[in-house]
Amino acid sequence: MTRRFLLSALSLLVYTLSQAVPSNAVGADASVFMSEMWKRVVEILGKKAPQTERLARFRELFQADFDGPGIARFVLGRYWRSASQDEQQEYLRLFEDYVVFVYGTRFSSLNGETLKIRGSRGEESGVIVSTDMISPGAEAPVKIDWRLVTDSGVFKINDVVIEGISMMVTQRSEFASVIQRHGGQVSGLLSLMREKTKTASVAQ
Repeated sequence: MTRRFLLSALSLLVYTLSQAVPSNAVGADASVFMSEMWKRVVEILGKKAPQTERLARFRELFQADFDGPGIARFVLGRYWRSASQDEQQEYLRLFEDYVVFVYGTRFSSLNGETLKIRGSRGEESGVIVSTDMISPGAEAPVKIDWRLVTDSGVFKINDVVIEGISMMVTQRSEFASVIQRHGGQVSGLLSLMREKTKTASVAQ
């Protein structure tokens, strides 16, 4: 009986392993995701359209393809735990507004750039897709690594590393400095974010 049970268990294990997706297949899927995402970025921000329309469409892309809540919590760091529930909810709303304006505006300067995928590699928390962003007339491409995680089987961008510099870590450091200048209170950061997003809204 024990032998029969062990054989059944081994058979199930072999079947399960045979159905598993190879890591190179996961990497290939991640590369396809990045290619499609970049096409949408170019389509949204590379065409002539009012700034408000482009930012609205960039928000849709951010919500669909980025791990917004995960990035926001990481960026706030240890201050996430000290923030009240109301502060956490407001911060998540303001963070999306902030990212959409700052990065949507930066991407709006795209002018013929292409994204060449150099490869991908798996890691414990997801997949990293390495790319070169090639600008017309530039001497060398900009090296960008995109860290992807999965959410219900769907890839989401969790970090963007440009020439070795993590955008998440950089933003975390900037936000921490603001909070420290306000006596370690998250409310100080929220005030600044409210002002910046409000100014951005008026400027549009």
